[in-house]
Amino acid sequence: MLHEVDSRYAWFRLGINLALMTIGASGMYVVVVVLPSVQAEFGVARGEASLPYTLTMIGFGLGGIVMGRLADRFGILVPSVLGAVALSIGFVAAAFSPSLLVFAILQGAVIGFLGSSSTFSPLMADTSFWFLRRRGIAVAICAAGNYLGGAIWPTVVQAFVEDYGWRNTYVGIGIFCLATMLPLALMLRAPRPQATALPLTEGEAAKAAAQAAVQPAGIGHSAERPLGMTPRALLTLLCIAGVACCVAMSMPQVHIVAYCADLGYGPARGAEMLSLMLGFGIVSRLISGMICDRIGGLRTLLLGSVMQTIALVLFLPFDSLASLYVISILFGLFQGGIVPSYAIVVREYFSPRLAGTWVGLVITSTMVGMALGGWLSGAIFDLTGSYDAAFVNGIAWNVVNAAIVLWLLRRAGGAGLLRPLRAPKPAIA
Repeated sequence: MLHEVDSRYAWFRLGINLALMTIGASGMYVVVVVLPSVQAEFGVARGEASLPYTLTMIGFGLGGIVMGRLADRFGILVPSVLGAVALSIGFVAAAFSPSLLVFAILQGAVIGFLGSSSTFSPLMADTSFWFLRRRGIAVAICAAGNYLGGAIWPTVVQAFVEDYGWRNTYVGIGIFCLATMLPLALMLRAPRPQATALPLTEGEAAKAAAQAAVQPAGIGHSAERPLGMTPRALLTLLCIAGVACCVAMSMPQVHIVAYCADLGYGPARGAEMLSLMLGFGIVSRLISGMICDRIGGLRTLLLGSVMQTIALVLFLPFDSLASLYVISILFGLFQGGIVPSYAIVVREYFSPRLAGTWVGLVITSTMVGMALGGWLSGAIFDLTGSYDAAFVNGIAWNVVNAAIVLWLLRRAGGAGLLRPLRAPKPAIA
């Protein structure tokens, strides 16, 4: 049976993708919650204890490329089933780790590379094929599953860790992933639709022609020369920007639990802040999706980058319990739309033929940034005995991201932040 874009089935499929992403997010966020317990059990420094998270994010990013290629070739069903099985095996195996190194390898190779990677960029790419009129908000809803998982998993896992220990908790998560994700994955059998762009009505075509006639000459755009560059050049810049923004993003997300423990508030308060951060990130992603449908991916990306910088600056002068709760909420609201905006930019400026691969490559760069930032923040803490320098490091990386996106926006002909770009979304979108 064939299904159409923007149909009732498309929304049903979005719900399945949302559920898979929410559950698959366990691979990213559970390891953050157990960081203090793992550090204490294996008797290592903060930088070493951050290694499992770092390898998880590297595996998550690299796996996104592989899973994206599998989705392009065989459809989303294959990577989704593989991810469900890998997450289950990874969590159960990690529960029996005899050392930090074994634990870190299982996190990176099985949970990150084979497991959670199948539940992020491939699902966003798949969603982008099923929507045209509301592509931005649809992709944002799908991407919100990652933060929905981040809002749910930390507090639940922290409670189980306190009652049963982190090892038993890992076994339970592995069983849960297999029991829920496999049936959901099997519901994604329908092939992607053929339509990739909306036809213009006569009125829309006339309006676009009139606007083009009065607009100044600027950088041309085509599938072969996006923003006047080769696809590889644009992809490289987007990947550098992705690394930079997520080095900054990782500082609070990875270390807020340990940060609260160091301040004397306890890891449970940190887990609550992480849940608030990611919970309000859901709101941010939905709002960003609606904004993206109006002003495009590049402007939405720049807006999120600037707001994230503001939130990071607020962490420096304020460290009381109440202020940290407030700043965690603001951080979630400010940065939630950044990563899905990259997927929209790719779909706006690149050919859809290899959408899963292209989106996977860019999302991989953001995961590399998260991995690098998670380790770098721990290393800076070990060196200085404080997280202040780590926050400053994150701010500097974020400035690099904003500068790249602003330059790309100028090439796209964007003069005003809240006005649509000069050219409509290309036919390849």
